[in-house]
Amino acid sequence: MNIELPVLTHAEPASGRRPGWLKVRAPGGDEYTRIKAMMRSKALHTVCEEARCPNISECWSAGTATFMINGDTCTRSCGFCAVKTGKPLPLDWDEPRRVADAVQSMRLKHAVITSVNRDELKDGGSEIWAETIRAVRQASPDTTVEVLIPDFKGNLENLRRVCDAKPDILNHNTETVPRLYKRVRPQGRYHWTLDTLREAKALGMRTKTGIMLGLGETVDEVMDVLKDLRSVDVDVVTLGQYLQPTKNHLPVDRFVHPNEFKRYEVEGLAMGFAVVESGPLVRSSYHAERHV
Repeated sequence: MNIELPVLTHAEPASGRRPGWLKVRAPGGDEYTRIKAMMRSKALHTVCEEARCPNISECWSAGTATFMINGDTCTRSCGFCAVKTGKPLPLDWDEPRRVADAVQSMRLKHAVITSVNRDELKDGGSEIWAETIRAVRQASPDTTVEVLIPDFKGNLENLRRVCDAKPDILNHNTETVPRLYKRVRPQGRYHWTLDTLREAKALGMRTKTGIMLGLGETVDEVMDVLKDLRSVDVDVVTLGQYLQPTKNHLPVDRFVHPNEFKRYEVEGLAMGFAVVESGPLVRSSYHAERHV
């Protein structure tokens, strides 16, 4: 099949101001304010806030949000992530009920749930995962559920515990190319990610993953990752621009031009992915309701 690919242009240097395609409005609006107040009243965390997502205003104003469970403190220290790291508090077993109540209150058609890593626990937090999915199902039976899970350090028993609760989509992010894992995801392993996605597919899940660009990867390396993801039959892939959350996090190597993102979309669809969301402001949960 002959495919006309968008022309690649030179990436913008990372120094100086962000290019125009990365500018977004500051969060605000009545619906945004209402949802933020509800999250605080239920003592819930959202990755929208913790990870400083650039789409928070658009998504919250549309009445959607990505819930973060297992607390707000991660046991890992990934170089790109704004979620705080350290020793987490004990698990909160009322958290699944509160998430389910929020999903019901927001009348969500599609709920996205993610979590911090809880590597200090034998089950990696997977039981809270399963309880949360079941609670949402009971409180809001018509809501589809997407889970964005950690790799559980390659523990497939913990993965199966989540899959047994029957989410509609299982998402686990690849984040970057293998060469950069030691710097970007020092406690992660590329093969854990592929094994997680492979096993989830074998368990009947619709699978999804995401990649950040602008950390020093090459076009060929991104293409190789896409091929690896197709080899484990991933259905949905998202690609977006990495943005440095604070000066203490990894610097941006380059601002990737929208034409390059378009090229990955075209190539990815040709490889056989069912959905490819590729653009500067794309994040794992962006337009998630469309991926069911």
